[in-house]
Amino acid sequence: MSIDRDFVLAALEGLVRINSVNPALSPGAGAPGEPEVAAFTADLMRRLGLEVQTIASRPDRPSTIGRRRGAGGGRSLMLNAHYDTVGVEGMADPFSARTEAGRLYGRGSYDMKGSLAACLGAVKALDDAGVKLAGDLVVAAVADEEHASIGTSDVIDAIRGCRVDGAIVTEPTDMRVCIAHKGFVWARIETKGRAAHGSRFREGVDANMRMGRVLRELERLQRSFESSPGHPLLGPPSLHAGLIAGGTAESVYAARCRLTVERRTIPGESEAQVTGELVQIMEKLRAEDASFEAEVQTTLARPPFETRPDAPIARAVAAALGGKAEFVGDSPWMDSALLSAAGIETVVFGPVGAGAHSDDEWVDLESVYRTAQVLADTAVNYCGT
Repeated sequence: MSIDRDFVLAALEGLVRINSVNPALSPGAGAPGEPEVAAFTADLMRRLGLEVQTIASRPDRPSTIGRRRGAGGGRSLMLNAHYDTVGVEGMADPFSARTEAGRLYGRGSYDMKGSLAACLGAVKALDDAGVKLAGDLVVAAVADEEHASIGTSDVIDAIRGCRVDGAIVTEPTDMRVCIAHKGFVWARIETKGRAAHGSRFREGVDANMRMGRVLRELERLQRSFESSPGHPLLGPPSLHAGLIAGGTAESVYAARCRLTVERRTIPGESEAQVTGELVQIMEKLRAEDASFEAEVQTTLARPPFETRPDAPIARAVAAALGGKAEFVGDSPWMDSALLSAAGIETVVFGPVGAGAHSDDEWVDLESVYRTAQVLADTAVNYCGT
C-alpha cells in the first residue's frame, strides 16, 4: 500500500482553511463552527466510498462517521479525530494552510486536522491497493473535543448497536504510542461567612479568610502527591486552584467565597475518591472550628485512561511501526478515555508538530503521510484480510 500524498495534502489544506473554532470556547466570534467542516469531511468520505452518517445531539454540533464495510469475521477498528479547534486570538493568518519547509501552518493543522487527513489517507491507500478487510474500518470525525467531548460521546451512542473492537485516537503524539493519560475532576468549593460593615468585626464573618484555610490544606495535599511515586508513565496526580472569587466590596465582610479546583487523576483514581478527599478537608476544618461552613460540588469529571502494551490494538500499531514502537504516557486528557470506558480497546497515535493552542501552529507533513501509512497497516494487522 502507498499513500496518495496529493490527496492527503489537499484534504489537510481544505480542513485547515475552514474556520471550525469551537463555539463553546469563543462565543460570539462569528465562526462557522463545526457544521461547515463536518460537511467538508462528509464529502471527502463519500468520495472514498464510505457509508456516511452525520450525528448530532445538538444540531449545531455535528460529528461525522464513515464506515468501510469488511468482508466479515474480523475485528472492527475506529480511527478517531476531532475537527474543532481552539480560538485564533493572536494569530496573523490562522486559516492560510501555508506550506513551508515541509510544514503546514494554521489553526488546527497539528491539533488535529493533520490526523484527520491521515485517517482519510489510510482509507484511500486501502482502496487503491484493493485491500478488502475482514472487519469494518470506521473513521469518526468529531466535534467539541476541545471543550466537553460532545462529539465522541455522540459517536459512542451511535455505534452501540454496531461492533467496534478497537480504536486509535489520532491525537498528535510525535509518532509514539500513547497508552495512558491523566483524567481530571473539576470541583467547586464555597466557604460561607456573614456580611457586615467592615467596621463591625463582631458581626462579620469573612468567607475569604476561611477559604484561606482551605487553600492551606489543598497545598498540603498537593505536596503529598509530589512526594508519591505515582504512575510509572504519568507520575503523580496533582491539583491546583484555578479560579477564586469572593466578596462584594472593600468595606464589607465577604458572605461567600468560591474556589474552583482542578484535580488531575491517574489510573486507579476515581471521581468519588477525589470528592472524598475534598470533603475530608472540610470535615477537618469543621472539627477545628465548629462555625466553619463550606460546600463541595463536582462540576465535571473525566476518567484517566490506560491500555496494556500487550493489548491487541497496541500490538497491531507496534507491528505497523516495524516492531519499534515507543510506548508512552501523556498528561492531557483525550477522548481515548471515553472510548476505553465504553469497552473499546484504545491507543493514541499521531503525527509530529508543534504549537497546539498557541499562535504558531504547524504539522510536519512527512509525519502526516507516515501516520496515514501506519494507520493503513494497522487496519490490516487488526481487522485481518
